[in-house]
Amino acid sequence: MTTSCCLSCIGLKDRCPRPQGLISLLITKVCLFALLFGVVWSITGSECLPGGNLFGIVILFICSVLGGKLVGMVQLPTLPPFPPLLGMLLAGLVLRNVPYITDAVYINTHWSAALRNIALAIILTRAGLGLDPSALRRLKAVCVRLAVGPCVVEACIVAVVSHFLLGLAWVWGFILGFVLAAVSPAVVVPSMLLLQKEGYGVEKGIPTLLMAAGSFDDILAITGFSTCLGIAFSTGSTWMNILKGLLEVVGGIIAGLILGLFLCCFPSQDQEDLVLRRTLMLLGLSIFAVFFSHVVGFAGAGGLCTLVLAFLAALGWKSDKAPVAAMVGRSWDIFQPLLFGLIGAEITIATLSASTVGLGLACISVGLVARLLVTFLLVHLGGFNLKEKLFIAVAWLPKATVQAAIGSKALDMAREVGDEALVKFGLDVLTLAVLAILTTAPIGALGIGLAGPRLLAKEVKADNVVGGATSQGVQGKDNVALESKL
Repeated sequence: MTTSCCLSCIGLKDRCPRPQGLISLLITKVCLFALLFGVVWSITGSECLPGGNLFGIVILFICSVLGGKLVGMVQLPTLPPFPPLLGMLLAGLVLRNVPYITDAVYINTHWSAALRNIALAIILTRAGLGLDPSALRRLKAVCVRLAVGPCVVEACIVAVVSHFLLGLAWVWGFILGFVLAAVSPAVVVPSMLLLQKEGYGVEKGIPTLLMAAGSFDDILAITGFSTCLGIAFSTGSTWMNILKGLLEVVGGIIAGLILGLFLCCFPSQDQEDLVLRRTLMLLGLSIFAVFFSHVVGFAGAGGLCTLVLAFLAALGWKSDKAPVAAMVGRSWDIFQPLLFGLIGAEITIATLSASTVGLGLACISVGLVARLLVTFLLVHLGGFNLKEKLFIAVAWLPKATVQAAIGSKALDMAREVGDEALVKFGLDVLTLAVLAILTTAPIGALGIGLAGPRLLAKEVKADNVVGGATSQGVQGKDNVALESKL
């Protein structure tokens, strides 16, 4: 009897169709998600339920990824798509300001600050790995002028304007100035790579110039920000605060040199999984430097230490740095939605005053106008024509990544101190950083996409030139196609 029942069950199983394809995939993913949630709930309890910290982080990450995908899909005729980071920022802003959802999506401020600091360490590591000393030697004076001049002038202009319009203290004005002065590699670099691939501006090295100068521009802005941050949170006389800020810069550089030399030697090349171990060592030391600098009271030194150690490690690894940079880029793909989502979630629209937003936009606009003029003047002796100078000035506008990374750092430190006046200054800095991202990132991306094919000369190969009229018609079609790709 038992044997016949078993045989009947086996036969029935063989005759029944088994789910395959999309249905099987959906069932599998739902089961894996339910299993993962069950394990996490068994360990953390209410933390992974609505209102819990872990639940809020996961929901914010998912919504930021979806927001980035949706904004990236927005395509207007003959115009390039908007940067996905705008969708990530808006997702955090919506979760923070929609009633009822705000209560369910709760994220502890300590966890938020920690995640943003990890993202900052990854950004600085990528910046250090991306520095190209050969490009700096090749482009020489014009690269240095383009990296230093607009950044310093915009920071000083914003500091003065914000002091009189927003009532910020002078040192906080310079903190805001250096936050807003950095150009965004997340917007500039992909557009320059596409223009370079299509041959626009290649003959005069404009894409290479902007990518190389962009890295140094960001480093200068972060260095100025770190120095002013150290001065703002120091106690004692003004000269002692300035001395401490300089000591943070020197200490960060020395620590970065030591750790960078260590990474050149360890792990050795005879070890297995060399790329993975180098990546883990590099990211581990970078994150440790950022957090340890807070512990010892030299918060500005951590960022500089990370930049220097990543740059020195890349010099030691030479051509072997490419796979490490690729793996660090994958970690950025995870933390980018978290960073922009958390930055957006820091802004409560109900607490913003119209005067703060209006005066903040005025500060940003004055700084951008000064940046445009200074950039145009500083590339005057670089051998570029009028159209190329206009394009370089427009391409030097967008802001996003650095503002998201360091815009909230001063607010986090002010909250640790507990001074209400400093917290207000920190909120003003963060608000203007978000406004700068929301306004300049789409304008800069669209400006590069529209101006590149129109203002830059295209490098045409001899075997591709058939006739004058045909060449002009093809170039017109190429311009439209390139704008869509951008």
